[in-house]
Amino acid sequence: MVAKTTIVRFATACMLVCCFLFSGAQLHAQRDAISTDEAVIKEGKALFEDWTCNTCHAVGRKLVGPDLAGVYDRRELDWIKSFVKNAGKMIADGDPQAVALYEEYNQIMSPWALDDNQIMAILAYVRNVEENPVVEAKPTDGGGAVSPGAGGSGVPESYLNTIVVALVVVLILILIVLALIISVLRKYVQDKGELSDDDEAIVNEKFSISAFLKSPTVIGIITFLVIVLAAKNVIDGLYTVGVQQGYAPKQPINFSHKIHAGDYEIDCQYCHTGVEIGKSANIPSVNICMNCHSSIKTDSPEIQKLYAAQESGKPIEWVRVHNLPDLAYFNHSQHVKVGQIECQTCHGEIQEMAVVEQHAPLTMGWCIDCHRNTDVNTKGNGYYDKLVELHNSSSKSAMKVADIGGLECAKCHY
Repeated sequence: MVAKTTIVRFATACMLVCCFLFSGAQLHAQRDAISTDEAVIKEGKALFEDWTCNTCHAVGRKLVGPDLAGVYDRRELDWIKSFVKNAGKMIADGDPQAVALYEEYNQIMSPWALDDNQIMAILAYVRNVEENPVVEAKPTDGGGAVSPGAGGSGVPESYLNTIVVALVVVLILILIVLALIISVLRKYVQDKGELSDDDEAIVNEKFSISAFLKSPTVIGIITFLVIVLAAKNVIDGLYTVGVQQGYAPKQPINFSHKIHAGDYEIDCQYCHTGVEIGKSANIPSVNICMNCHSSIKTDSPEIQKLYAAQESGKPIEWVRVHNLPDLAYFNHSQHVKVGQIECQTCHGEIQEMAVVEQHAPLTMGWCIDCHRNTDVNTKGNGYYDKLVELHNSSSKSAMKVADIGGLECAKCHY
């Protein structure tokens, strides 16, 4: 009887092991069902970004939601498709895997109107990112790349300071050398002893600092230098009127771009919805914040301010950081969508800012320098074909924004 029981247990264990191995092999075999076609991967990447999947998910690490790397090795494809289409229904029906995810992340993924082919395209993109991770190139010169227009065309201030110090040191050395020459010549003339009374009086004349400072020449030089320095300070002050570089006001809610755009890699366009379609980037409404914070960090005092704003029906009074004068026209979509300029070009390393500050001076000269130095992105845009042809017929350099009217007054002032 004991032997029979042992045999039954052994057979049951073998069956369980076989089922486990078969299930694991079946799940792993699903990876081969994921397409590696470049066109499908490209479509999946577009869907992943356009449907803001990257707001909650990443490949290789957890964000707001679970890590997508190897998801096709952990879940059946049919389960993945059902979960993406309506995760809430699966949780309500008691699906154990769906319930476990809800309990771990304390939120329900919104239902998405994606068909099976679109979901498979997204999985193809996920597989491609997982198997071909992007290796960030490190600068070999010890510094990062300079953004177009990030600096002026003049000499950097640190170089100017170095030049001034060097000139002062050279001047002091010249004075020392002159003093030594005068001392040697005076001793030589005195030793020779062939001086008239007038010459001897000049040679033996003692230097008086008081008389030197009171001389008209010295007074004139000092007066001239004071006037020049005062004029320079006034001019420098006039140039800073209206320039708010470094401005970092206190906001009504302590919102950290470092956490949202940096740690969780939430795309800028998710909150600033107008950046690709309009003149203004738009400040996110409370509803956008509540898409996540209806279930994330609900006990935080700062998040409670969101709930209060939602209940009151009044918008949050965010303090504007970047503000151009009314006489200047700037269109976000023209730069971000058409020019494909990164947000960091103008706003700095925004993903590292716990408190947002104005990174660039946003002066007319700064914008003009950017137009002079930035290449026009003409790839895949037939609008520029004729312009590129005309430009290449007369120049061998890359076509800049300045070459297509980027320096015309009416571009920004009309």
